[in-house]
Amino acid sequence: MKKPIYVLNGPNLNRLGRRQPEIYGHTTLAEVEGLCRAAVPEREIVFHQSNREYELIEWIHEAIDEGAGIVINPAGFTFTSVAIMDALKMFEGPIIEFHISNVHKREAIYHKSLISPVATAVMAGLGARGYATALIAMRDLLSQS
Repeated sequence: MKKPIYVLNGPNLNRLGRRQPEIYGHTTLAEVEGLCRAAVPEREIVFHQSNREYELIEWIHEAIDEGAGIVINPAGFTFTSVAIMDALKMFEGPIIEFHISNVHKREAIYHKSLISPVATAVMAGLGARGYATALIAMRDLLSQS
């Protein structure tokens, strides 16, 4: 049996569809989960969201033991969480850092990711539907290993 792909979402992503739709669009997090599952139906997906840093770290630890790959949208923790970065350093499989918006076109505070140096790949600016692209890319990365 193949190990699952973990899709982890950080703070405020539970508000997708209602939060700043001019930046994040109208797609809800439940719809994002459906897009992820539909993109790679042959793979088990473990999908989580939390506004709490420690929960994301616990799920990364779980993925270290049980997961094949991690797609993570750390949201605001991207720029502040050394603890999430350190947890991801322990993961031996591929990691895709994903952002709905193009963080490089936004305010300077969004330009310095603590996660990018430990990620296998970084995807940004594809909108919420880009999660499906990230899952397909993860599936392809896993098939190469």
